[in-house]
Amino acid sequence: MGNLSQDSDCYCSESTESIRWERVNLVGAPGAPTSPASLKAQYQRPWRRGLLNPGTRKDIIRKNGDLNISYINLKKRTRYLQDLYTTLVDVQWRWTLLVFFLAFIMSWLGFAFIWFMIIKVHGDDIADENDETHKPCVYNVRTFTGSFLFSIETQHTIGYGFRYTTEECPEAVFVMCIQSIAGVILQASMVGVVFAKLTRPKQRTNTLMFSRNVCICLRDGRLCLMFRVGDMRKTFIIGASVFAQVIRKRTTQEGELIPYHQYDVKVGSDDGSDNLFFIWPMTIVHVIDENSPFYKMSAVDLMNEKFELVVYLEGTTESTGTTMQARCSYQPTDFLWGHRFENLIFFDKASDNYVVDFREFNKTREVSTPLCSARDLEDFKRQNSDALMCYTPNSDQVVCIEPDIFTADEKVPAED
Repeated sequence: MGNLSQDSDCYCSESTESIRWERVNLVGAPGAPTSPASLKAQYQRPWRRGLLNPGTRKDIIRKNGDLNISYINLKKRTRYLQDLYTTLVDVQWRWTLLVFFLAFIMSWLGFAFIWFMIIKVHGDDIADENDETHKPCVYNVRTFTGSFLFSIETQHTIGYGFRYTTEECPEAVFVMCIQSIAGVILQASMVGVVFAKLTRPKQRTNTLMFSRNVCICLRDGRLCLMFRVGDMRKTFIIGASVFAQVIRKRTTQEGELIPYHQYDVKVGSDDGSDNLFFIWPMTIVHVIDENSPFYKMSAVDLMNEKFELVVYLEGTTESTGTTMQARCSYQPTDFLWGHRFENLIFFDKASDNYVVDFREFNKTREVSTPLCSARDLEDFKRQNSDALMCYTPNSDQVVCIEPDIFTADEKVPAED
């Protein structure tokens, strides 16, 4: 990039519409305006001229973390039955309960049919109740309805005492043992599946929050991408780690088009570490450097791109010891260029503890931020010593950011 006497795209804005304005000339260029009013006249709304076309890519990961993916033309679906336990845990509750309801009904009816065949062969259904010489296999069971009721009592060890087996028929004793074992196995399976569904890590992620937007602003003189993650519960997440990827199209040197190429994005806490001491909501930071997929994107470029930023948090829940993963995704329209998150943590002297105000979780404020790409900003800092122009479209004020904030030896002062 040249100095301020040449055309440049490296300027700043403090407006919520900062990404919708384009700088045509900078002060000092030949024929450039010299007053704020004339400077403002050089700005135009790019969307009226077709410069902005926000990406319309559909979410691969929905905001709630679910996958927006379906499978077709799958063969050998019977493989799902080879891992029936996992299948029952993964499917929705209505299907799990329907499977167990049918399993109980079929087991009751199946053993009821066996009991009815036993009493039918032994002649208990036609024997006289007053005949003391005839000893039935099962007392007080003469019909299929009675066999069904006895099947339920046997399988669930209800034992009302009206229907019971005798030692007259060994096959009846054997069937009673088999049904008791089958009932225990069926109930244990149901308890295991229900417990697994209730304690799934996915349920724990319902209380994890991701910010509504992604902010891009300066931090220590470098463009940084930031989003927020918080936990509504007080229970600690052990070994919390955060990761991110950008999914977008890529064309190889051989001309191959990869429609959903995944770029790793290095994110972490304030010091860049991906291991979080997750005791309260944290702002996750990605420094836009030469290894970042956003390195060559300016504010206008960002709005013209079609990509998806997928972020996910992994850790172990302290209460259950299960590993969980919370996911979220952001589209280009979710990015706020020139914004910074508000502080939401303060110390309450009355209660003598720290307070987290979740009303401020998604709130941002506008800050002066260059609208050029991180690459252009670094070129500007290397080649220029002039002040960086910062323009506010909603007013006639032109703010100059002194170039010394971009030196390696100094940092931007912390704001109150």
